[in-house]
Amino acid sequence: MENRPPHDILELNSGASTLRFAPWAGGRLLSWHVGGEPVIRWPGNANWEQPARVRGGNPLLFPFLGRHFVDGEIGHWRDARGGVHDLPTHGFARDLPFSAEVDADSRGVRMTLTDSPATRAGYPYAFRFEAVYRLADDHALDVTLTATNTGDTPLPWYAGHHFYFELPHDQRAQSTIEMPPALRRHQLPDGSISAPEQGETQYRVDDAGIIDRFHVLQPTPPATPVRFVTPGLKRAVTIDLDRPDSLPWYAVTTWTEAADSDFYCVEPWLGLPDAIHNGLGLHWLAPGATESATLQLRVESIG
Repeated sequence: MENRPPHDILELNSGASTLRFAPWAGGRLLSWHVGGEPVIRWPGNANWEQPARVRGGNPLLFPFLGRHFVDGEIGHWRDARGGVHDLPTHGFARDLPFSAEVDADSRGVRMTLTDSPATRAGYPYAFRFEAVYRLADDHALDVTLTATNTGDTPLPWYAGHHFYFELPHDQRAQSTIEMPPALRRHQLPDGSISAPEQGETQYRVDDAGIIDRFHVLQPTPPATPVRFVTPGLKRAVTIDLDRPDSLPWYAVTTWTEAADSDFYCVEPWLGLPDAIHNGLGLHWLAPGATESATLQLRVESIG
């Protein structure tokens, strides 16, 4: 397997922080190191032939997130006129190249994807989708997702993040996720969403019951942030979802792949899977309109 990327990696350094990006691979944030330690991880054995499938970084989920179904078949969605379109799980953004513009002070980058024949086949809309990453300080990262309707018909969208946070698997039992008030839901095999149940304010990361669970924020924006506490790494990552002028984040999803995976995903989402059909977090963007969703990640030392 070839472990060298086929194109240059964009690296931004500021004080204690180092950010690495692959704009040509889905506008991917590959990693974030603070004080030389990985906070958002990128595996050393990444398969660069299929970067969208690598378990690391922050894949951008757009125009839809999660799994969508038509007549029980995954990877399809039905428009208001009854037309059925093919669209992969989590959308197409993570598979396509973005352009990139680095800020003059090298503390941030704006990556942009626009519609093309590759996107219009399964999503017949004109758009501009942007991901902006900017270091607020040496320990804090602001991230904004922006959608603009450049066409003449309303377009549906519900985007999200898929942050892969560093966590050795043998540290799960001592690590926790602090959650603002939320209702816990999940997706059923036919694509429907389970009935809500009251969520907890704290979970142990080794709790198998929160794998692939959607914590629907009540209310939104939440009064308190999400906090991922990892004593073995002597740090906590705070995810502030109450930022000025942001669309309300709908839910936070918790997930990991396997018992020996050295990562844990905490994923702020603007909607739930299959929202194009169930309406849970679905946004309709008018022609010429722009909407943005912003959050901040902050690393704190503990212990």
